Amino acid sequence: MQEKLHLNYHPGTDPKSFKAKIVNIEDNYLMFDNSYCFPRGGGQPGDTGTIKIGHLEEKLLETLPGEYIKHPVDSVEHFNLGDSITCIIDKLNRNRNAKMHTTQHIVSALAYDIFGAETVGNQIGPEYTRIDLKFPHRDKFNVEELESTFNEILSTKAPVNVYDWNRNTILSHEKMRHTNFLQRIPRSINKLRVVEIEDIDLCPCGGTHVGNIGILDDLIIKKVKSKGSGKLRISY
Repeated sequence: MQEKLHLNYHPGTDPKSFKAKIVNIEDNYLMFDNSYCFPRGGGQPGDTGTIKIGHLEEKLLETLPGEYIKHPVDSVEHFNLGDSITCIIDKLNRNRNAKMHTTQHIVSALAYDIFGAETVGNQIGPEYTRIDLKFPHRDKFNVEELESTFNEILSTKAPVNVYDWNRNTILSHEKMRHTNFLQRIPRSINKLRVVEIEDIDLCPCGGTHVGNIGILDDLIIKKVKSKGSGKLRISY
């Protein structure tokens, strides 16, 4: 079984390069015995970067999930099973995605606390992120209130913590959010990763995050679009 080291690497910013051994090759995908790469999932894009073997450098395309994380390259002709490689993760891309993902947690928490709106979808990007919100009373949504509350919260510099908790602890915790998806995870998986933004948000999440919200950028909502009865899509 592959070690998916990104789950233990927190804060998720400035990822280090790592060495690994190729254990499988399928189509244009390389699989390693361990990986610090984040594979696409939970609305967050996968890592990109460079794979080095000897003097050869091959561009690493967006990493994808699986029992073994898939590391796509344009061509696998220079790689063989058992080769030792060095993988250099694109730090700028990872850092932007980590900041955007932490921002999404805060925005979703505030939308619920202020307007009673539930997050029903999101897509994180390095420049823009969208969140789909379902409101009990959509006409109460106020862009300026959400922006100003978010930007005030940044001054608290709240730490972001990561835990490994069992399913019962997660489901019984009075402050836990976003647990509906747990029914899609096999019962055999009992330990799950939980991300806490102190006094702001607490929910299961496998994404990458900053260590302190003080490094986040101010929230600027660029677009609000109706997505049907009671639903809005906000892009920031």
